[in-house]
Amino acid sequence: MSGEQAELSQSAIDEMVAGALAAFAAAGSSAELKAVRLAHTGDKAPLALANRAIGSIPGPERKEAGQRLGVARGQVAAALAAREAEIGAAELERQLLTERVDVTLPVELAPEGARHPITALMDLMGDVFTAMGWEIAEGPEAEGEWLNFDALNIGPDHPARGTTDTLFVDPIEQHIVMRTHTSPVQIRSMLDRELPIYVVCPGKVYRADEFDATHVPVFHQIEGLCVDKGISLAHLKGTLDHLARSMFGDDIETRMRPHYFPFTEPSAEVDLKCFVCRGASVGNPDAPCRTCKSQGWIEWGGCGVVNPRVLAACGIDTDTYSGFAFGMGIERTLMFRNNAADMRDMVEGDVRFSRSLKGMAR
Repeated sequence: MSGEQAELSQSAIDEMVAGALAAFAAAGSSAELKAVRLAHTGDKAPLALANRAIGSIPGPERKEAGQRLGVARGQVAAALAAREAEIGAAELERQLLTERVDVTLPVELAPEGARHPITALMDLMGDVFTAMGWEIAEGPEAEGEWLNFDALNIGPDHPARGTTDTLFVDPIEQHIVMRTHTSPVQIRSMLDRELPIYVVCPGKVYRADEFDATHVPVFHQIEGLCVDKGISLAHLKGTLDHLARSMFGDDIETRMRPHYFPFTEPSAEVDLKCFVCRGASVGNPDAPCRTCKSQGWIEWGGCGVVNPRVLAACGIDTDTYSGFAFGMGIERTLMFRNNAADMRDMVEGDVRFSRSLKGMAR
C-alpha cells in the first residue's frame, strides 16, 4: 500500500474524524469553535489535504477513498453544526440572564418637545378663519413707516409715532420701524390682492411697553380684515362672536365698548370678563384684582369699520366697497383660555408653565 493509500484508509479517516469531533466538543465558546472549525474544515484541514491526495490513487481504489472521505466530511459538518447550535443556545441563555430587564421598575422618560403654546394658539386661531374661507397673510417685521402709520390714517403728530412708543431702526432717516401691529399686512393685502378681501394677519409685533403682568414689549397679534360690498358693523360683531366662542366656549361673556382708532370709524374695544376675579373685585377693596385692576373686564382687542381714508389710500373705491378690521393679542387670549395670571410666564422659558396648560391650550 502506497503512502497516499495509507492516508486514505478507513482507520486514518476515522482518526481524522475523531480528532475533529473531539476538538469541537472541547470548544467552550463561539470564538473557540471558530478557531477549531478552521483547523478541521478549512483548506489546510487533514480531511481537505486527504481529499487532494485522491488524484494520485489508482482508479479502483480512488472511488472507494472518495466515498470514505465524503462520509467523513459529512460527519464532521453535522457535528460542527450541532455544536454551533448548542454553544449559541448556551450563550444566548447567559446573555438573557445577565441583561434581563425588570419591566416593572419605574423609568424616567425623556420629555417630548412641542411647539410653544403661543405659536400653537396662533395657528388654532388662524384655523378658525380658514375654516370660514379666509386666507392667512404675512409680512415683514421691519416695516416702512408709511405702511405702519400713514396708510392707516395715523398722522405725523400722533403720539404713537414717537420714539417713546415705537422702536425705529437706525438710522431713523430710513423711516423703518419694528412694526407696532400687524396692520401693515392689511395695507399690503389691499394693495396687492383682488377684491373682495378676507385675510387674517398673525405675527410678532414690537412696542416700547412696560414688562408687567399684562404687557410685554415683544408680543404676538392676530388681525383680521374684510373688504367687500355691503359690509357693516353687524358683520364685524358676528365674526368676533364666532371667534370668541371658538376660543373660550359658548358661555363666554363679552362686551363692545366705544373707542377711537384713526384707521376705523366707528371703532370699539372688545372686552372679556376678568378670568381671575370674574368681576368679584369690582367695588370690593378687600379683594382687589391686579389683573383687571378691579374693573371686572380686561381688554381683548380693538375693532371697527375700516376708515374710508384707509381704503382710499390703497386705491379702493369707497362708494362701492366697505370693510371691517379687528386685532387682538395672542398672549392675552392664551391667558383667558388657561387662567394664566401673568403674561411674563410665557416669555421666561420655564417649561413648567407650558406643561401646566389645560386642554386645547396648545
